[in-house]
Amino acid sequence: MNIFKSLRKDKGLTREHVCDIISERGSALDPARLERIENGKFPIHPEEVLLLSEVYNEPMICNSYCTQECPIGMRYASPVDKTELEKIVLSMIASLNSMQKKQERLIEISSDGVVDEHEIRDFLKIQEELRSVSKNVESLKFWTEKEFKSR
Repeated sequence: MNIFKSLRKDKGLTREHVCDIISERGSALDPARLERIENGKFPIHPEEVLLLSEVYNEPMICNSYCTQECPIGMRYASPVDKTELEKIVLSMIASLNSMQKKQERLIEISSDGVVDEHEIRDFLKIQEELRSVSKNVESLKFWTEKEFKSR
């Protein structure tokens, strides 16, 4: 089942009700278009993803859209897993601790403004660790948005 249809059903909303909520917020989405999106007949537009993520209070669907459907996001964004705060924070601390250990090497590599052939391997490892830090930051951002918007 399509994620947008699944979320709508989980929230106990009809397509018409979703479109009414969107209309109350000053935007528009036709129930017939929403049906076609949910049934995979029409591709969803980024602005519609944003609207539905707000209505369903599910910011993670933005990340899902970007990493699975948007050509730019597929290249530059990392998929973020939905998880609990404790796991996000522990993973973030582990990444930051690992990065702290590699800080001196990063300074050595970058001090001359050039990554030479002897430094590439270490630089790529550091880059991967930075991706992990970034992913944890994004996870925390999505968790915070979901938790505090619902209050």
